[in-house]
Amino acid sequence: MAKPLLRIGTRGSPLALVQAREARERLAAAHPDLSGQEACEIVVIQTTGDRVRDRALAEVGGKGLFTKEIEAALMDGRIDLAVHSMKDVPTWLPAGLEIAAVLPREDPRDAFLSPHGRRIADLPEGAVFGTASLRRQAQVLALRPDLKCVLLRGNVDTRLKKLAAGEVDATMLALAGLRRLAREAEARAVLDPNEILPAVGQGAIGLQVRSEDGRVKDLARLIDDPASSRQIAAERACLEVLDGSCRTPIAVLAEPETETGGLRLRALVAEPDGSAVYRSEAVGPGPGIAGAETLGRAVGRELRQLAGEAFFAALADRFGADTP
Repeated sequence: MAKPLLRIGTRGSPLALVQAREARERLAAAHPDLSGQEACEIVVIQTTGDRVRDRALAEVGGKGLFTKEIEAALMDGRIDLAVHSMKDVPTWLPAGLEIAAVLPREDPRDAFLSPHGRRIADLPEGAVFGTASLRRQAQVLALRPDLKCVLLRGNVDTRLKKLAAGEVDATMLALAGLRRLAREAEARAVLDPNEILPAVGQGAIGLQVRSEDGRVKDLARLIDDPASSRQIAAERACLEVLDGSCRTPIAVLAEPETETGGLRLRALVAEPDGSAVYRSEAVGPGPGIAGAETLGRAVGRELRQLAGEAFFAALADRFGADTP
């Protein structure tokens, strides 16, 4: 059998496969030679994050656990292109790899799921909230310090089954994932970012390539969505200034600012127990990745100043710091 023209690496979860198929379809539409499974093969790669499900990500090495095996396959040539949920991509990429394209972003907001009501405020006192996200945990506890937060990991189906079984009273999932799996109807409500600010990159699919592979880089760039790329560039620039990892409760959201044609960027950092939350917001310049990154870095620096270096030092002491 002839070697496929393009080998796409992905995690094997139902959501990851949906995202990889979307990438393949968009690539085939832009480049007819890639039509058909024989020409454009999806390669499933199991990651450490998929194998280890009984511990928080911060305890086993961070969110890079969902990408490092896929990136290793990309670097050694077993695959030509990697498809990632951008919220899973670590702040710093391995040398020689880059994000060549971001597909049109889905709604980045969080969805609330609970049999007890449509809002966090509806939960009974002392209710159990399940999540694997320090970002969600910190923001929920800031609103409802009486709630008990417990670890809830696994793919979308696993978490929904645990919720239905009564293991937790409520949880949150990315609305984008529910939509891509045609399960949006299971959400009780979509949370306003003023209440729960989303994760960096939430709702966005990124295509990662080897920097030296001009052929695949050009293919990926054909399906890049410039508006989504700008948003992700701003959010990740803010994250980089904050030295962000899954060990730090950080939320950042960039949205189009219609009056200026620029971006509105909102960001926060928090104590994991919700006892302190620091917020910053700014509107940035017009089109362009460079302007988006400038905006992101400015908001990140303001947040660092608001929270104080002692805040970040304490988190680094508690969890260990990520470095480039």
